[in-house]
Amino acid sequence: MLAAAAAPSVGAAQAPPAAEAAKPAAAPFVAPPVNTTEAMRTAAIAGVDARTKMAQEMVDQVFSYAEPGFQEFRTSEFLTGVLEKNGFKIERGVAGIPTAWTATWGTGGPLIALGSDIDDLLGLSQYPGIPNIKPMVEGAPGHGEGHNSGMPMMIVAALAAKDVMEKNKIPGRIMLWPGVAEELLATKAFYVRAGMFKDVDATIFSHVSRDFSTAWGPGGNNGMVSVEYTFHGKTAHAAGQPWDGRSALDGVEIMNTAWNFRREHLPLTQRSHYVITDGGGQPNIVPGVATVWYYFREQNFQSIRDLYELGNKLSQAAAMATDTTVEHRVLGYAAPNYSNKPLAEAAYANIKRIGMPQWSEDDKAFAKAVQETNKLKGEPLATEVAPLTAPGDRGGFGGGSDDIGDIMWTVPTITIRYPSNIPGAIGHNVTSAMAMATPIAHKGVVVGAKAVALTVLDLMTTPKVVADAKDYFQNVQLKTQKYDPVLGPDDKPAIWLNTDIMAKLRPKMEPYYYNPKKYKTYLDQLGITYPTTTPK
Repeated sequence: MLAAAAAPSVGAAQAPPAAEAAKPAAAPFVAPPVNTTEAMRTAAIAGVDARTKMAQEMVDQVFSYAEPGFQEFRTSEFLTGVLEKNGFKIERGVAGIPTAWTATWGTGGPLIALGSDIDDLLGLSQYPGIPNIKPMVEGAPGHGEGHNSGMPMMIVAALAAKDVMEKNKIPGRIMLWPGVAEELLATKAFYVRAGMFKDVDATIFSHVSRDFSTAWGPGGNNGMVSVEYTFHGKTAHAAGQPWDGRSALDGVEIMNTAWNFRREHLPLTQRSHYVITDGGGQPNIVPGVATVWYYFREQNFQSIRDLYELGNKLSQAAAMATDTTVEHRVLGYAAPNYSNKPLAEAAYANIKRIGMPQWSEDDKAFAKAVQETNKLKGEPLATEVAPLTAPGDRGGFGGGSDDIGDIMWTVPTITIRYPSNIPGAIGHNVTSAMAMATPIAHKGVVVGAKAVALTVLDLMTTPKVVADAKDYFQNVQLKTQKYDPVLGPDDKPAIWLNTDIMAKLRPKMEPYYYNPKKYKTYLDQLGITYPTTTPK
């Protein structure tokens, strides 16, 4: 999310607009009938509880690796190693992406895919378990979105469900997959194009949150396209003979100026932003090459395409104005989110069954310290699950993006949000990393894993839920819109991104990698007492 922060999938549920406050109360939630027995449920929950230590170690390990998009090599090696030891077949380098993989197990029955993101964010290195801003390695990446917790949660859920399926001889297949470079919105559309989900019956995705919830229908957020524009001019001595030069940077700046003037006349739902990634070498050389990187966000496929084409037009106009040339390439894409109603209802019944973690006084004290130290506006740690949200419960003015949308328009899919972070923590900010290797994160992962494991069993044992999910997908979701990504046949994943950064920073980060054989928790290794409630 350099995907802005995927507000709907990261933050607490937003309140409806004031005009909706007078709406009649929603009918009480009624769980759909499923064939999973109580004995199966009890066994799955016990299977998660038995892996509480495993969950903690995985969450802490991935936090310590702190790898940004396309550089998740240690993370992927670690997670696939865990799955391989537990009987999953691993396929690495899927969709032409070195850090992407699938892990499959089982035979017959439905194929249920479980996914979560694994990348982190540049410049957000942060010691966990202290309430003040303190980078572990200055300038290094860090888990300021909490992506270190999702795949550990899914692995624990899958292993617990697998145990029950083996014991009860339940046919079915589980496929785990990672969201690589989600913060760049740069892979899931390529996963779909490569056919990773062509045999999948349903997908459960997960994302860290401050609440425990799921939703159905349009997500209320924006889809987007990530585009890089490179201008080519002609170098010259910027003082001695500037008339012989043609500035590529002038092309970039005129494009940006044109876009900023055009914003006033764009729909309120759009979001667009850019960074100049190459502005030239030194002032006394007219820049011969310059590059600007844009995100264009809107709420439906045609509107995203319209913004993309407008950006292309303005880039050409800027090139004409400066007597330069320009080329563009798509670096990533994210479809608008749309969650499946039957799947959401089945998952929500399990969320309600499991309920929130039992927060300790230490958890409450640490959360309060983070909020007060950083002047964050947030409620205490939640004690009740959030409502099942429907389209009318969400705002409609755009915002962040999440490329799970590409899978949502390919197979029936939902996102389960699990409570592993602190209310009020700012998305894409170090405050969202402070709790992510603490008991708050660990407890949220455990309850999330229980809800996912139970939902997997429901899908394996109840053909009607899967059939209803497919019917909703075909006859409701696809009734008015079809998947239409802005990806050309020659567009390829931008796997070179962040390579140079990590080549410089990884040696400085390696001494901070978690050693679970020597230390009980990552906080123990770092010498941090929990809860630390004063700046350290």
